[in-house]
Amino acid sequence: MKQTEHIKIIALGGVGEIGKNMHVIELDSDLFILDAGLMYPDEDMFGIDGVIPDITYIQENKERVKAIFLTHGHEDHIGALFYLLKNVTVPVYGTKWTLALVKEKLKNIESSVQFHEIDTNSIIPFERTDVSFFNVNHSIPDSVGICLKTSQGAIVNTGDFKFDQTPVNNKKADIDKMAIIGSKGVLFLLSGSMNAEKPGYSGSESVVAEEIADTIYNTHGPVLVALYTSDIYRIQQVIESSIINDRKISISEQTLLNQIKLAVRLKYLPDYFEHFVPINQASKLEKVTVLVGGHSAQPLEEISKMAEQTHKYYNVKRGDTVLISSSPYPGHELAYSRTIDLLYRAGADVTFGKNHHVTVSSHGHQEELKLMLNLMKPKYFIPVHGEYKMQIAHAKLAEAIGIKTDNIFIVEKGEVVEACSRYVKKVGKVMSGNVLIDGIGIGDVGNIVLRDRRLLSQDGILLVVVTISRSKRKVIAGPEIISRGFVYVRQSGELLSEATKMVNESINDSLSHRPIEWAALKQDIRESLNQYLFEQTKRRPMILPIIMEV
Repeated sequence: MKQTEHIKIIALGGVGEIGKNMHVIELDSDLFILDAGLMYPDEDMFGIDGVIPDITYIQENKERVKAIFLTHGHEDHIGALFYLLKNVTVPVYGTKWTLALVKEKLKNIESSVQFHEIDTNSIIPFERTDVSFFNVNHSIPDSVGICLKTSQGAIVNTGDFKFDQTPVNNKKADIDKMAIIGSKGVLFLLSGSMNAEKPGYSGSESVVAEEIADTIYNTHGPVLVALYTSDIYRIQQVIESSIINDRKISISEQTLLNQIKLAVRLKYLPDYFEHFVPINQASKLEKVTVLVGGHSAQPLEEISKMAEQTHKYYNVKRGDTVLISSSPYPGHELAYSRTIDLLYRAGADVTFGKNHHVTVSSHGHQEELKLMLNLMKPKYFIPVHGEYKMQIAHAKLAEAIGIKTDNIFIVEKGEVVEACSRYVKKVGKVMSGNVLIDGIGIGDVGNIVLRDRRLLSQDGILLVVVTISRSKRKVIAGPEIISRGFVYVRQSGELLSEATKMVNESINDSLSHRPIEWAALKQDIRESLNQYLFEQTKRRPMILPIIMEV
């Protein structure tokens, strides 16, 4: 392994936000990418399906990229991989389940990518580093932390983790391996901050298993369980408790069923299919458990349809028991609360929240974060994967266990932390930001389009349609004013009639006094209407003049 003179660590996503995890580790001329995740859109990102990191820096240096390493298979760590691999052709390393999920996502995309399966005993040698892995507890199988050994010390990315002493699959975290890595010297530790504000411990999956089993045992009618589609361990808990209680199992949607089939095929789950019944038969059964899937941004989207009585196959009825075994991602609490209210209105008996022990976080709380810091004993610490306040809270935990304040770096997207023999400091910033996914379009929706969508959602749109003869310099037809999302036409006749007069005056003035310039005419219409409509309604609709020439 060669001596490394300069180390750079760059977060292209996952800092100052939740999701979109992507880090670049630069060892002299070699670049390594850790994770490539997406972020689910905020409520004000109208129509946007997902947000991925700006990879301009990687594209500019793609000849230097040696490999992509994945910590686990959640969307916030692999969701941008399809976009990255369109621009960079390098080997991808991940565990068996992680690569299986990646290949499912990429199966319709032509790709010459080499996938390399690793486990916690793998060591991948490169010219300037040896890359090894250690097992961590998380809500998805085969989650690992990544260690890049360099001549200056190790660089460790923990991935998402918690410390569960009684995990579902009895696959405990590699605490001994973490301690060995720490004893040999960790230069940089990158560790997730999502629950850095929450005291204590996150709780064990075994407690959830007991609560689910008790609920299913004590319920005589149908049980609906809402959970994350990716949470294989929780799915296993629900299915096994249902089988023990002689219940049939029904899966609410195809994505969840496909995930279960994949897990069975790869032997992460036993073959339960003899106990399954189609979802369109579930409403006819009394002893049935319905599994309802969802993802981080909309964990309860499917069950909300059932509560609103708009689901195609199963609607919640009085006497049903609904068990919410998923917690909302930060920023989506309101939709979560509304769905629970809808379920109560539908007559269901609803069990949810940590007080009922039907869900636990898959991210470590303060005591677990401190344990990781104590095991790794890093010289320098970079809190990642969390909003800024969470990074600050994590930094305070690091200070509490003895890491010097000057050795803790709170980074923004694109900031570069560089280490060499003379210094360790921030040395600048590379291009970073958000690339928006809308349908099949990637990056073709920007801030201007989002601003227009936001305006449309607030005050609506007003179309002004008029036909003009340039040669006769007169209006042939119109103007016709069409309102969408601004005012109700039948109750606003006087307002729209006055607006029509103002448009006529503006057009006639332009036609009689100066050469006809369509752009100037449109601007006159906008300005006159905008002021009048705001005075009358205190709203500013988007005004689109459409001028046709004959």
